[in-house]
Amino acid sequence: MFRGRFEHVIDSKGRVSIPSKFREVLQVHYRSEELVLTVYDSCVVAFPMEEWRKWEEKLKELPLLRGEIKRFFRYFFSGAVDCKLDDHGRLLIPLQLRIQANLKKEVVLVGMLKGFEIWDKEKWEEEMKKCEESFDQISEMIAERMGF
Repeated sequence: MFRGRFEHVIDSKGRVSIPSKFREVLQVHYRSEELVLTVYDSCVVAFPMEEWRKWEEKLKELPLLRGEIKRFFRYFFSGAVDCKLDDHGRLLIPLQLRIQANLKKEVVLVGMLKGFEIWDKEKWEEEMKKCEESFDQISEMIAERMGF
């Protein structure tokens, strides 16, 4: 599982080094360094191909005739790009995704169990403030749903 957060820099070619812990998850658990990238919630999200296919299987059952579902599909899937780490453990983030997620030079890679997110550092700091403000309330809701 992808855990932790790591600060990195996007180089002039749009590449970012993937943390060794994340590379290890890809190699050991998924036996592949293939990822699918897209933009969601103001950041680039990265899913191992195996997890992406699970998403696709679940989402393809949704009725595309509903406008909001169609809009979600357009946004989420139109930006989806297959990627693979290079020999140096770097990931090339396509320009369109960098623009859409407003990624600048400094980024934070955030483990999200079945995938990871790539945030612009300033946006990440704003998001963390929001998380801290609502953490207790959200923790209670999750505990309730899980029967704790």
